[in-house]
Amino acid sequence: MEKFINEITAAEIGKISSDEHLTNHTTMKVGGPAEIFVEPASIEKLQTLMKLINQYNIDWRVIGRGSNLLVSDNGIRGVVIKLGKGLDHLQVDGTTIRAGGGFSIIVLATKMAREGLSGLQFSSGIPGSVGGSVYMNAGAHGSDISKVLTRAHILFPDGKMEWLTNEEMKFSYRTSILQEERPGIVIEAEFKLTEAKPEEIKAEMKKYKDYRKETQPWNHPCSGSIFRNPLPEYAGQLIQSAGLKGFQIGGAQVSELHGNFIVNAGGATSKDVQDLIQHIKHTILDANGVEIETEVEWVGEEAPFTDKLDS
Repeated sequence: MEKFINEITAAEIGKISSDEHLTNHTTMKVGGPAEIFVEPASIEKLQTLMKLINQYNIDWRVIGRGSNLLVSDNGIRGVVIKLGKGLDHLQVDGTTIRAGGGFSIIVLATKMAREGLSGLQFSSGIPGSVGGSVYMNAGAHGSDISKVLTRAHILFPDGKMEWLTNEEMKFSYRTSILQEERPGIVIEAEFKLTEAKPEEIKAEMKKYKDYRKETQPWNHPCSGSIFRNPLPEYAGQLIQSAGLKGFQIGGAQVSELHGNFIVNAGGATSKDVQDLIQHIKHTILDANGVEIETEVEWVGEEAPFTDKLDS
């Protein structure tokens, strides 16, 4: 590992640190350290990093703004790559926009509203990056990324880059081709928006913002929605009907505002969150005969959590 660190340092990949605590890089504010933490300075530097990772056969994973992510208390071995300032570029060409994978999706939606470009209003409350939002086909308010994305620039583990069209991304509910079939890193995304009056776009975004403040724990550390909706049922409604709002294990608590959110009520560990998820799943299965699946991704060293119920 020391030789690898020396090489990526010499290559001036970007910001590099050891044992970086991921509580500082996840919206839930839980998780252990990353063995090696790297924030690449550019797409080219990221590509170089991937080639070196392959050369040394080192485990790796990518994070953006840390939403929808639950990191083990034991941390993550290998390299954690954060898409941040080096990949937060933005180009606007008429109604076509191209944003780097590290760009905040909330900031992007806000900027486009000012430009009179409509289509990203649904994402104005999603606390993630462009890359993460494309990777999981993030959505809200009846829309999602697949409705506006034209193509995505992907860096694959072998160091090769390729533009994938909307169809090639194989989007479905909170998933894309990148999660299992063709794992890769979203380094850029291109969207096709439509012209509209800025005041109308902003009014729609304000409506969504007011709704979130009334119904979601926006002022507590959380990772976003924990469970996928088992349509036609909704996870939040099932959890509320089971009387689990406010239920707490350690520092992890089911939000009193919305049943599909778990908040860090203070000093929570990933194990607290994991145990609470399992309790919710057992309770909903017993009460409704429905096995709900998690939307949040659990990662890290010796991460024991799976989407299967414990026996």
